[in-house]
Amino acid sequence: MRHYALITGASSGIGLALAEALARRGRHLILVARQRDALHCIACELTQRFGVEVLFRVCNLSEPLQLSGLLHELEQGEWQIDLLVNNAGQGSCGAFLERDWGREQQLLEVNILALTRLCHALGNAMAQQGGGQILNIAALAAFQSGPWMSSYCASKAFVLHFSEGLREELKGAGIKVSVLCPGPTYTAFWRTAGIKTASVGPSKSMMSAEALALLAVRALDKNQAVIIPGWRNQLHTLAARLTPRWLMRRLSATRNQSLIWP
Repeated sequence: MRHYALITGASSGIGLALAEALARRGRHLILVARQRDALHCIACELTQRFGVEVLFRVCNLSEPLQLSGLLHELEQGEWQIDLLVNNAGQGSCGAFLERDWGREQQLLEVNILALTRLCHALGNAMAQQGGGQILNIAALAAFQSGPWMSSYCASKAFVLHFSEGLREELKGAGIKVSVLCPGPTYTAFWRTAGIKTASVGPSKSMMSAEALALLAVRALDKNQAVIIPGWRNQLHTLAARLTPRWLMRRLSATRNQSLIWP
């Protein structure tokens, strides 16, 4: 039976880069995202370039019924998934009370509830198979509060702590759990979240999705628990731990206000 890696949010950005990095290694893939045309093109390209089987499923993870349908199909199918990459996520910025509640709810559904549900369903399947690996995508923002991006930062803090707890719980079942905490990465995330740095390209402070994916895959090989790519990002997390929380809140508020799209 073939083994597959399932990647959510695989139609662009970090998810697409991870799909390519894994296909390059000969991994068969199941790609999940909302954009059917994009998924079809990606599946064809990766199959032709790397000779792997690439399946795709269209699913809006902010819709619980669609997620239930996806999980039911996976349960009934004959695909053995031994790597789950929870990459799908949404961002938001601006004053919390002024944001549309529907958008905030979608963020929480995708960043927290869908991720947790996929870990539960596929984690159980992996336990029955005798093992597997889970990679959850958090963010550097998980290490501190984020005024003006409060829901997003809090959701990523959940992903970080949930993943670390799950890692200890699932060791006995042969399931390895890692969490990736990237810093600023050049993807469409900035534009969709409404953040000014959308026009900034890869630089010393902003990593490309392709470079990030390569570092992440290598860290997975080493079964690294918390993956923080780049020394600048590692220094940032250290500073967040050492700086008084009241000061970090104020610094984050000043920085995040300057990023809000006019």
